[in-house]
Amino acid sequence: MTVIVEEGAAEHPVAPSRPARSSLARRRGRAGIWFVMPWILGFFLWYAIPMAASLWFSFTDYDLVSDEPMQFIGLENWVRLFNDADVHQSVLVTLKFGAIALPVAILFPMAIAYLLVAKALKGREGFRALFYLPSIIPFVAAVLIFNGVFNGQIGWVNKILAIFGIDGPDWFHDEFWIYPSLVFIGLWAVGNAILIFIAAMKGVPADLYAAARIDGAGEWSSFRHITIPFISPIIFYNLVITLIGIFGYFLVPFVLNNGSGAPNGATQFFALYFFRTGFQFFDMGYAATLAWALFIVAVVTTGALFWSAKYWVHYEFEG
Repeated sequence: MTVIVEEGAAEHPVAPSRPARSSLARRRGRAGIWFVMPWILGFFLWYAIPMAASLWFSFTDYDLVSDEPMQFIGLENWVRLFNDADVHQSVLVTLKFGAIALPVAILFPMAIAYLLVAKALKGREGFRALFYLPSIIPFVAAVLIFNGVFNGQIGWVNKILAIFGIDGPDWFHDEFWIYPSLVFIGLWAVGNAILIFIAAMKGVPADLYAAARIDGAGEWSSFRHITIPFISPIIFYNLVITLIGIFGYFLVPFVLNNGSGAPNGATQFFALYFFRTGFQFFDMGYAATLAWALFIVAVVTTGALFWSAKYWVHYEFEG
């Protein structure tokens, strides 16, 4: 059959056939898999397989230094978990610290960010750099510095208080002052959170503030009804990150007291108890149980936060 094409007719590119498109998609899919293969291998080698192994260990009496063969003991470790007085104490310690640290970790950087975006503030860029710089210092070094700064005998905090006739406490060895001291150390590294809040606040449309001022709204009313809803996704993000960090709070009490839990068990956090069980007492089976219990609680709590987000988190482009 002869196909007659009229003179002057527009020439249209011929679309590739379906088999050709399918072949191209398969080649691109295979290339994509090869590109992500290093991540896939790393995930299985360093995350998935060790997690599966630790879950198995939680049902055994695995001891790191014992010559006895590992035996399956069923739910004994999990029963022990619920009856362990040290677990109860470590959970209570973590909750006490979290009740202080969580609101401070959200409100303090948000307040600093609000001040740093104020147009009346001179030298805003310099202040932003000053607040961010401490976060790049290795945290172990910062903890050691604070251990000297808050020393009950020779620390300069108590020396300054003595000038005003105040007898300062032994901050890290007093059960009442230990949690405020740990929270204060944590404020040393809020530079990242401050920058994130600054970016979120600068993204709030300025015309909304102008309209609010015309309607007679003050600073607090504008902050509550305009700023807070617009930055609620960032508040939610920092809330999740901070909460997970509290669940795994370990580094500071370990460096300060070598993991001893002093004073009187007030710093025996759950993550620290898990570490001591596995790597000081070598009871790896029970340590795996503690780790999985912490993981389950963190997942359930985070899931509850995501569920609650639909009631108070507002996204600018949501339908």
